[in-house]
Amino acid sequence: MAILHSAALRPTKLELVTDWVPRQAWFAGDPSATFTQVGAFRFDDPDGEVGVETLLVRAGDGPVLQVPLTYRAAPLEGGEPWFVTTMEHSVLGERWVYDGVGDPVYLATVVATICNAGEQAELLVESGGERVRREPTALVRGGGARDGRVPQVAGVPSQVRDDDGRTLVTVGELNLSIARQLFPTSPAGATSTPAGSLTGTWAGQDDPVELVRIVTLAEM
Repeated sequence: MAILHSAALRPTKLELVTDWVPRQAWFAGDPSATFTQVGAFRFDDPDGEVGVETLLVRAGDGPVLQVPLTYRAAPLEGGEPWFVTTMEHSVLGERWVYDGVGDPVYLATVVATICNAGEQAELLVESGGERVRREPTALVRGGGARDGRVPQVAGVPSQVRDDDGRTLVTVGELNLSIARQLFPTSPAGATSTPAGSLTGTWAGQDDPVELVRIVTLAEM
């Protein structure tokens, strides 16, 4: 489960997105339009050190964009290419924010969720000494491993490149295709998730959309 704090953030997550996302190669939409958040989900860092959250946002009437982020208490060694900004958290103090595609904790948690046919983390908000469950605004599901293995992720990626609305990541022997621009990919009414994939739904999007896929070298 993910433990959240009732806290003030500076900048806010939406302010962060509004500044950073339009400067990315995979951005689609009007950069001057107002950003809105349509959903979000989290994964658990097994060590409990790194916040792992994916925001689903759109600029104006543009496509929904997937923005995986990690929140750290200190800089990520070797993570400079994926550094987004620092954020002041009223409970936890200064946080270093990274594009998740370059953070080994995000990569490891998304791969584990896919291969174990897992789901998003349960959310508990801590305030005044109590923990209250919060309903997620996006639901995700892994399709399971194609070969029964859960690949291990160690270190930052050796290659990250953007291609036609997706980010392609190589880390060790593992290759991932992470959708940035989200469009319906499943037949209407589909409920299953293909092996090797993570799919998601959110308000207004009832049919699963592919978010992340473990790919072969030929697909890279």
